Amino acid sequence: MAKVDGAYDIITKTPMGDQPSVFTVIVDGDSFNGTNAGPLGSLDVKNGKVDGNRLTWTMEMTMPMPMTLSAEAVVTDGKITGTIDAGAFGTLTMAGTRRG
Repeated sequence: MAKVDGAYDIITKTPMGDQPSVFTVIVDGDSFNGTNAGPLGSLDVKNGKVDGNRLTWTMEMTMPMPMTLSAEAVVTDGKITGTIDAGAFGTLTMAGTRRG
């Protein structure tokens, strides 16, 4: 099984510009928890699932407006790429690399 857990420095492309954050993945069997923490605050991972090197999860955003974000990403050789469905804001792309 691919190693997907760790902390990743990521950039998410949003309508408000590029948003840097640290995405933490803590695997437990075929699920995971963690956070996505950036300048605008920290969002907890909900419903995190692991399928090989593919991750799917949701996050509950409260600012600037309450909304559930649905995300998926693939980890390959310490790099993470994925998308976040942000409802009315469209689909956002994210990419980054594992720390250390």
